[in-house]
Amino acid sequence: MTFKGSQRLQQLGSAIFSEVAEWKREVMNQGVDVIDLGIGSPDLPPSSRILDAMANAVRTPAHYGYPSSEGSLAFREAVAKWYQYRFGVDLDAETEILTLMGSQDGLAHLALSLCDPGDIAIVPDPGYPIYSASLVLAGVEPYLLPLRAVHDFLPQLEDIPDDVAAKAKFILLNYPSNPLSAVADRAFFEHLIGYAKKHDLLVVHDLAYSEMAFDGYKPMSILEIEGAKEVAIEFHSLSKSFNMAGCRIAFLTGHADAVKALKTLKSNIDYGVFGAIQAAGIAALEEDMENDHSVSSVYEKRRNVFISALNDAGWIIPPPKATMFIWAPIPKGWTSRQISREMLFQTGVVVIPGDAFGAEGEGFVRIALVQNEARLLEAAGRIGDWLRTLE
Repeated sequence: MTFKGSQRLQQLGSAIFSEVAEWKREVMNQGVDVIDLGIGSPDLPPSSRILDAMANAVRTPAHYGYPSSEGSLAFREAVAKWYQYRFGVDLDAETEILTLMGSQDGLAHLALSLCDPGDIAIVPDPGYPIYSASLVLAGVEPYLLPLRAVHDFLPQLEDIPDDVAAKAKFILLNYPSNPLSAVADRAFFEHLIGYAKKHDLLVVHDLAYSEMAFDGYKPMSILEIEGAKEVAIEFHSLSKSFNMAGCRIAFLTGHADAVKALKTLKSNIDYGVFGAIQAAGIAALEEDMENDHSVSSVYEKRRNVFISALNDAGWIIPPPKATMFIWAPIPKGWTSRQISREMLFQTGVVVIPGDAFGAEGEGFVRIALVQNEARLLEAAGRIGDWLRTLE
């Protein structure tokens, strides 16, 4: 007997990611030295302090019972202290913070906790795939909000039809952005909060890349805006900021009712994050507050080396102000998928076609700075040599 997955499964994710993985296997089977700049998984380990905290906590017998589904109070208090230190935002650890098994965990379940089937949610195009996939799981109708280079990849909120704004339960945005590497300033967030209040709309902000910014730029939390907690929640992750992607720990902050809704759903799904991981998370936040520990300098150097080499090869790419990604406009005459495939087969370098993140991503590829500088220079050299053969 064979079983077929549900119709929902057919709508989840982007087939392009599966295609790229198949291309990569094919190239590797040919013996090619592949440089994978596709998936945004940090290639560096956590700090020694984080590793030591985790190792000690693993030996603590008390951590082997079921953890609290909302996260330990100690971890949530550490988050509250860090938010005050980093953003000047006061949070109630009891009611305004929820511990998550990665921000994708929270994003995947958010619509289930806030919406009913047939509701509308506004999500960006291009956008991180879970934004739209989570709506499929919840039976929620997406309104795709185009983000375009002509507007610095910021949404034109006034272009959202009034009937959509009136019916939508939430609007989800992400600055600094994956995949776009775009950033937003205080004026934009003030406008967004005002728009949300006008339309009785919850703002969901994904701030996973706040600690990866360059050239003196310092990303802000949307909760810094006066009155934001009345209409906004914010996801944050330790994955990128502290090289803890495999640990699966993140948190949601902001509007107490929305936090409670997701907390209630999660309490019926799982038992929360392993206590040793939460101990490591506390160590990460405390180390940052004591020493201003940041990964930004690593990725800024990688960005500079890689983009400079590509520019020298004739592929002119605007340097991003933040994130571990480069959102690169492709040469004319190609589609995003065509050039990604050809680049991999001709150079062994993996990048992700822009349309993997939505129709508005056509004309771009996303490149992840997840290799050391030497490997990035090697990748840029291979790409440059290939591009010159096309002239």
